[in-house]
Formats: sequence, C-alpha cells, structure tokens
Amino acid sequence: MPPLSVDPEFRATTFVVIDFEATTPAGHSPEPIEVAAVALRFDGTSPREIGRFEALMRPPAHAPVTRFDTEQTGITAQMLQDRPSAEVVLAQLDQLLTAPPYLLVAHSASVEGNLIYARRDACPVLARTHLLDTVKLSRALLPDLPGHSLDWLLTRFDIPRPTDRHRAMADVQVTVTVLARLLVLADQHGDPHDLSSLMSVAGHTAKATKPVQEAIFDV
Repeated sequence: MPPLSVDPEFRATTFVVIDFEATTPAGHSPEPIEVAAVALRFDGTSPREIGRFEALMRPPAHAPVTRFDTEQTGITAQMLQDRPSAEVVLAQLDQLLTAPPYLLVAHSASVEGNLIYARRDACPVLARTHLLDTVKLSRALLPDLPGHSLDWLLTRFDIPRPTDRHRAMADVQVTVTVLARLLVLADQHGDPHDLSSLMSVAGHTAKATKPVQEAIFDV
C-alpha cells in the first residue's frame, strides 16, 4: 500500500497549524489573547510554508490578564489594551482562507476547536474546518512514550525548546516540526496511509459541521 506522503488528497490539502494563548477566568470559558497560524503544504513529508498570521487580542473585561498569564506567556495587560477583540482578529484570519481544502492542526486540538467554535459567527470558514490533533497522532504512533505533551515530544525528537515557549507563534513553529516528524513515522509504519485514515486516527470533526444538539454536548 502506498505511504501517506503520496496520497493525492494529503498532498492537495493545506494544513494550518494553529495555537491560541488564553486567559482562564473563574466560572467562565477561556478567552483568547493571542493567536498564531502557519499554513503548510507537504512535499512528501517535508512541510513547505505558504503563509503565516499572528495577532494579539484584547480579552473582555471579565477575563483580564493575570500575573500567572504573564508569567506563563510574557503577555501583559498593557500589550493588549489597544488590540482588537478576538472576533475581529479571527475574522481577519478567516478571510485569508480562500483556497480550500484546509485542515487545522493543533496540539490538543479540542482546545483550539472550542475557542474557534465559540466565535463561529466571526470565522465561519475556520469553524467548519476539521482538525488534526498531534496529541492523538503521537499516541497512535508512539504508544510507549510516557507522555504526549508538546514538551515530551520536543524531548523525544530532540527539538530545541524555544525560549518563548507558550507564545503562540513559538508553539506553532515547534508543532510544525513535531507534525513533520510524526508524518515521517507514519510513512515508515505504513499507517495511517492516506488522509482519510490519518483523520480516523487523529482527527476532530469541526463542531460547526455537526447538528446543534450534538455540538452542545461535544467536549
């Protein structure tokens, strides 16, 4: 059976690796304060960057940046005070997605998926784009690894940990490298062998494509 890297559907897809940084206000859903995305096409298992986007976002009043957020990300309240809202920023990103098919990629993709779904009216293309989860892919391809966090995978693949880890673009860039290494393993294993089987192993269906009742109860 031919490997994943020669599957026509895989080669025709643009992979958009995305990451958010967010505040987590007590009693409320997370509120994004930064987003970064890198669009890739794959020549075999080698990623070729075709575009990137990054922006800071001003959170609503009930979700201010805390000391912990600043310690984790380096993002301060002052950096965000004149920034646009998440809805404005995600609408800008959405308008760049003009040449489908697309697939979003994220580490723990349900987190990114939930943040996008909550703002689906502002970013309908993003909200209806299915997601590939590098955590799920790692579990499938590296079942004996003690953990599947991004830091575990950086260690496993001997990828340097960026000094600005937990900034959105830094995390996107290392996720791109992790994704490429995992796809090399998939080619070596012979499975997943095409885009359909890749999504069966590590995919998340976009909530906005589901019936409303099902999406409400999908975590």
